[in-house]
Amino acid sequence: MIHVGVIGCGKIAQVRHLPEYADNEEAQIDGVYDLNPERAKEIAEKYGARSYSSYEELLENPEIEAVSVCVANDAHAEITIAALKAGKHVLCEKPMAVTLDQCNAMVETARACGKYLMIGHNQRLAKAHRMAKKLLEKGEIGNILTFKTSFAHSGPENWAIDRNNMWFFDKNKSAFGAMADLGIHKTDLIQFLTGQKVSEVSAVITTLDKRDSSGQLIGVDDNAICIYKMDRGTVGTMTASWTCYGPEDNSTILYGTDGVMRIYDDPKYSIVVEKRDGDRVYYEVDQIQTNENQTKSGIIDLWVECLVRKQEPEISGEDALSAMKAVFAALESSKSGQCVRVR
Repeated sequence: MIHVGVIGCGKIAQVRHLPEYADNEEAQIDGVYDLNPERAKEIAEKYGARSYSSYEELLENPEIEAVSVCVANDAHAEITIAALKAGKHVLCEKPMAVTLDQCNAMVETARACGKYLMIGHNQRLAKAHRMAKKLLEKGEIGNILTFKTSFAHSGPENWAIDRNNMWFFDKNKSAFGAMADLGIHKTDLIQFLTGQKVSEVSAVITTLDKRDSSGQLIGVDDNAICIYKMDRGTVGTMTASWTCYGPEDNSTILYGTDGVMRIYDDPKYSIVVEKRDGDRVYYEVDQIQTNENQTKSGIIDLWVECLVRKQEPEISGEDALSAMKAVFAALESSKSGQCVRVR
């Protein structure tokens, strides 16, 4: 039995981490902490756990072996590093941190402390994405030449528990907007599917529509459009948007030398392969989860399995670092108006 603590009891914790830990026979929620003590108390009562007055107090409990860090972006690095130094394994929500130095420090601390660090890039765990990866490795569409991948919905205000006290639009707490909220998912995914790393980025990252309570445009981006060049020559686009005021778009299309693969692009079939000779193959695997239709992410089960088996997580901090480097390169590209190499 793995004894866990959850730091931050907002929406992501309430719909993913907490219920998925509770559903896993190998995990037990021992403690929770939230800036809102009443919320933490309610969550603790619901899951039979203890509510702590600070995250430091939670980390002092020697029975807790691992923690989920589900707080605002600006606190990811601070709490993750503190938890690792306290001897806990850490599952941190995305984006990993708000600066590359912080990301590197998280990875280095995990290594120095001999603890696991995993980042919540759940898109690569979706069933259709896992199947697509296998099909691509078998050469179903030949060599991948180009791609386009999108993650677009109507914005985090339609997801957050308290729309009037939401950190997503606060640049001091979030640091960045749609690019790191949604774009990090698709960046990690396209690297996973293609087996390639982003090597160069040209990007436009901007704020087009979202406004704060005073009517001013928010201080973080609500749209990001990137051209990614991969390290083995594949080129494609990645679009992240908080201004999709219609059905959510979570599609990926890959164009190969022998055909086209469409993932979560068809309302019925989660994968459609269109062969060069005109044949079509349809795969009815699952439906991608949306803000309105939440399904099990797979992140917690994978995390707990790694802890039980004492093996490095597939989505380790070190693995997630390359996607974060692409995000920071995209931000630099948008600011400079130049193509930027990922370093």
